[in-house]
Amino acid sequence: MRKEYSTMKTDRSIHMNGWFTVEEIDSRTFAISEYRHWEETHSYLVCGNEKALLIDTGLGISNIRDVVDGLTELPVTAVCTHVHWDHIGGHRYFDNIAVHEAEKDWLDGHFPLPLETVKRNLMRQPCDFPPEFSIEDYRIFQGTPDRILHDGDILDPGGRIIQVIHTPGHSPGHCCFYEAETGYLFAGDLIYKGCLDAFYPTTDPVQFYESVKKIQSYSISRILPGHHQLDIPVSLAAEIAEGFAEIEQSGQLAQGSGLFDFGTFQIRI
Repeated sequence: MRKEYSTMKTDRSIHMNGWFTVEEIDSRTFAISEYRHWEETHSYLVCGNEKALLIDTGLGISNIRDVVDGLTELPVTAVCTHVHWDHIGGHRYFDNIAVHEAEKDWLDGHFPLPLETVKRNLMRQPCDFPPEFSIEDYRIFQGTPDRILHDGDILDPGGRIIQVIHTPGHSPGHCCFYEAETGYLFAGDLIYKGCLDAFYPTTDPVQFYESVKKIQSYSISRILPGHHQLDIPVSLAAEIAEGFAEIEQSGQLAQGSGLFDFGTFQIRI
């Protein structure tokens, strides 16, 4: 059930800016979405007994911290699936940040895309931006992570065990986050309904395919994607793997091969 950012589960009143939508996954897990932008990004607040994790922080168009503070009073660590502009936009609102080792330098002046390219992506389609947003003032987040993540690491906010799964391909340090108890897979840009991108210079379609196969070894009850439709079938992972297999068998699993349309998703390499 979707509910607008005016009805939080909290005793505190929160100013509503209208940009974010909050959807309850369960009583301790929330999707914070930006449906008004063409990217339709999802960030996920995972609350434990002692701390909370915010998996991705979205576009940075509006203050996601206001939403998070309306959902929990726990200390929050911002954990990103990968260091792309649409997943770290709200990092500036958080003191504690965790990132995979392969992309830590991207937060330290080595982001692989120029600012003007990011701005063009941000403005690619018409959007009713909130009044406080200014494209002229928009910047790509830069900062020093407090924790460096590796494949197999465990994040424990208290009473919940979240495993880091390194799933490179879309980017060198892309990670999924898996909770065995619930079967949740926070999939970032590895699995979603839409166009899966592996055509940038920093992407690798072969690694992308291997990562999709890798996550299929886990017992998954729900895939929580980084973009677009929130409720997607677990079977989508197998369908995407089959799509990559078809591309590989045709000898086209290499950058520059183009766009492959499989109906509910596309693969651009």
